[in-house]
Amino acid sequence: MLQFKYNYFIYFVLLLITEILIEKYATGFVRYTLGDYLCVLLLYTLIKSFLKISTLKAAVFVLVIAYTVELLQLTNLEKMYPTEYAKILRIIIGTSFSFGDLLAYTFGFITLLMLENYFKFGKKEEPKTIKNKFEQNHN
Repeated sequence: MLQFKYNYFIYFVLLLITEILIEKYATGFVRYTLGDYLCVLLLYTLIKSFLKISTLKAAVFVLVIAYTVELLQLTNLEKMYPTEYAKILRIIIGTSFSFGDLLAYTFGFITLLMLENYFKFGKKEEPKTIKNKFEQNHN
């Protein structure tokens, strides 16, 4: 189940740096919408960096996490943040519910599936047939 994948980890690090820069310097659409969109990709690449899990399972898991965090913002959870962690928790978890955020997460989910499908397209192995097995064993 555990398997380190270097390529996904590199994408994770690049997305993490991008998210930090967005949080620190960006405003408006870039910070609130693009940041949420990229967050789904960030979590996905983190999971795929260390776990041998199917694309669909990982993508759905990330989407469920994103939706759950967003829906938790409908509660008064923010008032229960410990004072010493309140600032970082407001950044990570957020403070207000937005349908736009759910849409950004959904577009991130769709993008993941499209990218994975695009980059794996053409890399599929030939179907295993008796002829193929015979040729592999005798070449």
